[in-house]
Parts: sequence; C-alpha cells; structure tokens
Amino acid sequence: MKKAVGCLAACIVAVVVLFAWANAPAAALVSPSHVTKVLVVKSQHRLYLLNGNQTIATFSVALGRGGRGPKRREGDGLTPEGLYTIDSHNSHSAFFRALHISYPNAQDRANARSLGASPGGSVMVHGLSPRAAWIGRIQRWADWTNGCVALSDPEMQRVYDAVRDGTPIEIRP
Repeated sequence: MKKAVGCLAACIVAVVVLFAWANAPAAALVSPSHVTKVLVVKSQHRLYLLNGNQTIATFSVALGRGGRGPKRREGDGLTPEGLYTIDSHNSHSAFFRALHISYPNAQDRANARSLGASPGGSVMVHGLSPRAAWIGRIQRWADWTNGCVALSDPEMQRVYDAVRDGTPIEIRP
C-alpha cells in the first residue's frame, strides 16, 4: 500500500510540473518595428522572428498532419512552402489568435489546377482551440493542424503582438 501511495504521489507531482512547464508565460515581447520577416523551417519545426538576417525570437511549432512536402490541394493536411505575406490579424479566431498567411500564391493555384483541385486557403499561424488551451507547449509534440502553423497560446500572443500585417513569411521544407 505504501508503495502505491508513493507512486501515486510521484505521478501527481510529475503531472503538476509538466502542466506548469507547458503553460509557463512567454518571454518578453518583441517590438513589431523590429520584425522584418517570419521564417518557418518545417524540418526543424521552428518559427523564427527575424530583423534582417538576425534571429530575434525562436519558437517550436506543430504543423499540418499530412506529413512532408508542400501543400498541393485543399484538405491534404500539408503546410505550404514558399514566399507569402502575413495579410491579417484575427483576434476572434476559432483558435487563440491567428495570423492569416496569403496562401495560395499564383504558383500554388497553378499547381492545384494541374491536379484538377482547389488549392484551399485559410492557412494561418495560430494558437490552440479553447478546449485544448490547457495542453500548452505539449501541443507541438505532434503535428495536428490542417496545414497551419501552431504555437502555445502565450507564444502566439507574443508573435501576434510582434508581427505586423504585410510582414513577409517564408515557409521552407
């Protein structure tokens, strides 16, 4: 009985520590005037905020659940690759905050057309849904989006505040 109680206590402590880590506050905010580009490197599962060639913040991210490769059509679960723009902020998204990416570009539309498909749209950098907000940073342990780039809510708030509409975003393989 003592052994079971000790094991249960250790599990409870582990869950509390993991929850606290997953929901720790984001670091200090980055000034929007300093972010000149957003870079996502899919193979690294990283989003970088850049000022020129200098990295000013780095975040681990979850991506589309469709696997590797560029988005080809609506519903494929892939995250696009290419040069885009952050073209709007959405504070009333189904997820915690969202930055809309200007996908599809002309090449994406042409590629989808050649497949006889729609390229899709509504690709965003976003936080978590209200039901999953408690997961925090654990969310990035698996790719789960429909093709978007996902951060924990505190990280998303930091990115949302730091990036202006019109900021270029490059998504690399």
